[in-house]
Amino acid sequence: MRSRILSQACAGLLLLAAVNCLADPLNLKQTIVLPGVEGRIDHFAIDPAGGLLFVCALGNNTLEVIDLKKGERVHSIRCPGAPQGVAYSSGMNRLLVANDEGGICQLFDAESFRNIGEIDLKDDADNVRYDASAKRFYVGFGSGGLGIVSDQTGKLLGSIKLPAHPEAFEVEQGGKRVFVNIPTAREVAVADRERGEVVASWKTDGAFGNFPMALDASHHRLFIGCRLPSRLVVLDTDSGAVVAKLTIGGDIDDVFYDEKRHRLYAVCGAGEIDIIDQADANHYQVSSSIKTADGARTGLFVPEQNCLFVAVPHRGNHPAEIRSYEVK
Repeated sequence: MRSRILSQACAGLLLLAAVNCLADPLNLKQTIVLPGVEGRIDHFAIDPAGGLLFVCALGNNTLEVIDLKKGERVHSIRCPGAPQGVAYSSGMNRLLVANDEGGICQLFDAESFRNIGEIDLKDDADNVRYDASAKRFYVGFGSGGLGIVSDQTGKLLGSIKLPAHPEAFEVEQGGKRVFVNIPTAREVAVADRERGEVVASWKTDGAFGNFPMALDASHHRLFIGCRLPSRLVVLDTDSGAVVAKLTIGGDIDDVFYDEKRHRLYAVCGAGEIDIIDQADANHYQVSSSIKTADGARTGLFVPEQNCLFVAVPHRGNHPAEIRSYEVK
């Protein structure tokens, strides 16, 4: 029986690989130049209805606002210090921007870009996620905390204590958990949002530098991008067990799961996007790699638009830019 299951999984991977050989899974359709933007570029958010992309230009101390229809930057918001994370609330039409230096989180009206509030998390405010069902922002910060911010009042509602500084995290929809990468602790922390505490810690089977994360809720799978060594580690969200691991490109900083195509996109700073096919919940294969540029390690996948955005920083004579790939 086991050999039959393995044979079916291998056959599935071969079929997926054959299909992907017929057409490139990602096609570059637009390049938006960001003149004057220097240094690292961190995470993104999008206002789909308004057609606006928000980009944390960490090294430039700005949040860049891009009009996707015009294909150009239309606004630049000065930040207090190294913006790392941003999330958008469609209900309130608000942006929350998290800054590394000082831990200041800024709340903006997403139409006028007026600053309408600030939350002081003291140090290293980082990744941000928005939970539409609860109307809350979650912000990783400091030496170990997950701040909870109301999108209606802009006030800090509380926080969840973590063992060390959090990087990427995923809020479980239809459940009460949040999965958090804790690189310095070399683990994934599982917190109960209702209880406000960590209830489990999962290891990544000897792979460290676990920064990015993605969730496949339907198959109960959590994808962890690790840098040491360069691997994608797949965890079972029911048990925390490692069910698969595979080698990927270096310096990964974002990974996204494409539920429609049963595929992952690993954005790697070594200069590539790895496309990973999912044959079933336990079997995966890197089917192709798209060359990008050195340092291009952050992005945003927008499934409703069949689009993957990737940031390319200014290097040498090449200006900073955002590349938009059509997903096929």
